[in-house]
Amino acid sequence: MDFSPRQSATIVAFLLISAAVSQSLYTALYLNAPEVNRLPIWSVEAMIFVAIAAFASVPMVHSKAFTAAWGALFASAILNVGQVGVGLFMFGPFFDAAEAVPGMQPAAGAVVAYSFFVYNAAKVLIAFAALIFGLAHMKAGGGLAKAIGGLAALVGVIAIIANAASMAAGRDVF
Repeated sequence: MDFSPRQSATIVAFLLISAAVSQSLYTALYLNAPEVNRLPIWSVEAMIFVAIAAFASVPMVHSKAFTAAWGALFASAILNVGQVGVGLFMFGPFFDAAEAVPGMQPAAGAVVAYSFFVYNAAKVLIAFAALIFGLAHMKAGGGLAKAIGGLAALVGVIAIIANAASMAAGRDVF
């Protein structure tokens, strides 16, 4: 089956919204019901990010416009798959080792810090795409499209700054 750049863009938009919903659900469970197993949510997110990578590649290589934004979404998805994999397969063993061997606690912390560094890098790329798409809508659109584009660009800039600061200074920034 062949997907057009427009169909792929629609699928990516749906998948990005799905990822935001799943991350909101994960965060809500983490804060309100930490005993609930959240690994299934991570597994679903991994598949969402794999699909984003696949579908973002179509407009990235076929369209003449926004290749940098589509490339950022593609790269973000790949980074997110790696980050989710670290969470799924490395957090547990490192925390188990840290409980058994007190000297392993810094290693467990480093794995978590690395995972969040990759997470924030992926979010910088998504924010960059939001900035590019937002600026394009501001330039081309009128009325509501211009306002939505401006909002997307503003949120993109704020997210770039916030996530870049978290990458530079660690999770304690935000």
